[in-house]
Amino acid sequence: MFVGHYTEVPEKDTGFEGVTIRWLVSPKLGAKNYAMRYFVLKKGAEIPLHHHDWEHEIFIVRGEGIITNGKEEFHVREGDFLYVPPNETHGYKATGETLEFLCIIPAKKEAIPEDEWA
Repeated sequence: MFVGHYTEVPEKDTGFEGVTIRWLVSPKLGAKNYAMRYFVLKKGAEIPLHHHDWEHEIFIVRGEGIITNGKEEFHVREGDFLYVPPNETHGYKATGETLEFLCIIPAKKEAIPEDEWA
């Protein structure tokens, strides 16, 4: 078992301005099936539309934003949750001071950076 606090996990750059990620649970900790990430988007920051062959389970921890599949926009806020199926286009934008969310994905080689593997 491992217990930690998210603030003890280093914030990493995502390559998108105003967006950081913390890899809370990954294969580095021994997770074989899923990884859990904590994203922070500052006001106005966005992760552009993209897609991949794995699903996401997301829980909005703090703030407000827009989640889109390129056709519809969904306004989300603290306490909302969503499921993004594999291969569905999706993107995120912070509309409040911040948009912070947990995102769980399968522990697949193509989904997780090399430094998060044991």
